[in-house]
Amino acid sequence: MLAFIRYQFAGLDVQKFLQGQVTVHVERVTTSQYTAICDLKGRIEFGLWLTRHSAEHFEIVVTQDQSENFEKHVKKYGAFSKISLTEATQVYPTLQDTTTVFDTQPTDIQAWEQQAILHGQAWITANTAHVFQPQELRLHQRHGVHYDKGCYLGQEIVARLWFKAKPKSWLHLVNTPVPENVAIVNAVKDYALVVAKPDALQNMIELPTPLNEEVGRPK
Repeated sequence: MLAFIRYQFAGLDVQKFLQGQVTVHVERVTTSQYTAICDLKGRIEFGLWLTRHSAEHFEIVVTQDQSENFEKHVKKYGAFSKISLTEATQVYPTLQDTTTVFDTQPTDIQAWEQQAILHGQAWITANTAHVFQPQELRLHQRHGVHYDKGCYLGQEIVARLWFKAKPKSWLHLVNTPVPENVAIVNAVKDYALVVAKPDALQNMIELPTPLNEEVGRPK
């Protein structure tokens, strides 16, 4: 069953550390923002909801099946930084307008899954780590990628895909069942978010603006 873990991430170096890790410009984050940590091939290793309280205090939510590897990642890359990852707490999601927020009060996670999918809000789990590039999931259209920030893991590949090319396949909302040979990101009983070329799909449903716009850089 899908579950989520929330961390308190604090310390003198926490903002600098995150700025070198995630695809979003962390100083611009105010409310819960879905973003990513990529591997060196520019594919999403960790999907996370990030909330900035101050330059020295952030909250991070990841899926429970990614939490152990996420802790190892922070320990590896933050070994010489003044940071502390604490208070791992199980939390539950709800969709407020178009923003996913979390609380310790149990909610209907399956209801959130369906709402998130219908809003095009794809999320990464352990099964889909290292599979998708941020633009393939339209993460830049959700304000989860900024192209005017400094270096971070996988940044060269992510930037190249924006400035010099575009994804060959990208995120679509479809009715189930999903055609064979199509990459499923998230699915519930009647709907799925998939990454595919549009001509490979017959049962597409229009996503909310701006997630139904062109994924490549405007010419």
